[in-house]
Amino acid sequence: MMDRPSESLPSQTRSSFESLKRLNAYAAEYWSARDLMPLLGYRQWRRFEDAIRRASTSCQQSGNDPANHFAGVGKMVPLGSGSEREVPDYHLSRFACYLIAQNGDPRKPEIANAQKYFAIQARRQEISDAFTADLERLEMRRQASEEFKALSGAAQHAGVQNAMFGVFHDAGYKGLYGGLGSEAIKARKRIEPREQLIDRMDTTELAANQFRMTQTREKLARERVRDQGQAIQNHQVVGREVRDAIKRIGGTLPENIPPAEPIKEVEKRLRSAPPLLELDDKDAKGLTGGQDSGATVK
Repeated sequence: MMDRPSESLPSQTRSSFESLKRLNAYAAEYWSARDLMPLLGYRQWRRFEDAIRRASTSCQQSGNDPANHFAGVGKMVPLGSGSEREVPDYHLSRFACYLIAQNGDPRKPEIANAQKYFAIQARRQEISDAFTADLERLEMRRQASEEFKALSGAAQHAGVQNAMFGVFHDAGYKGLYGGLGSEAIKARKRIEPREQLIDRMDTTELAANQFRMTQTREKLARERVRDQGQAIQNHQVVGREVRDAIKRIGGTLPENIPPAEPIKEVEKRLRSAPPLLELDDKDAKGLTGGQDSGATVK
């Protein structure tokens, strides 16, 4: 679904862009590429047409029909002699204008403003919910990794020596996993010893561990812990409290959660499969207004 103009958009950009809008024979809104070109900071048609072609390719890759959004047409322009001549032009849907902005020269401030102006609200980014689940897990993995680094810094500030960092982090696992340290958890879940445990956690398990680490870091700071033994003990206590909370709400204990697919496989899949943008009917039909316009794309 394409977002319509909102008050949060730059007023000058909004009024300029909307003032260029036209309606075709199908009562569908469109923009002339020739009119849009200077608004996006382009002076040469050749360079702007390159951006249009890239946008058309992006349209197809996103799972939408370029013919509904990019129509090659001619435009009559005045000459100095008072006569006119026809030059190539395109009729562009709102979605096409968005894609052109996304594929334009990012060094141009006009393009930067246009990218802020246009917004795609994809209600689904993939044929199935798997794509969204992959993104969620990857982001949760990134956040957990950052929290691990922050907790390590807090532990060091609390007096934990470098040689004891493994013991400190294992204490949190033991509290949360019913006495199991990281290696014991791997053995239980049949995860290869060389793999990082965090890379085989699903989003639920990652969330529990992230909460454990966050609460431990805050507890160390709040109680101004400056003793290595106390810091290790606090980490295990917090892990145990999180485990008890999971029990109380009837959740699955983390040691009983099956190992998830290796995170590297998720990253590889996301890199190889560009997201599909599912537009609302009106936006998907673009220039055709839901009818067969016979429009072509150059």
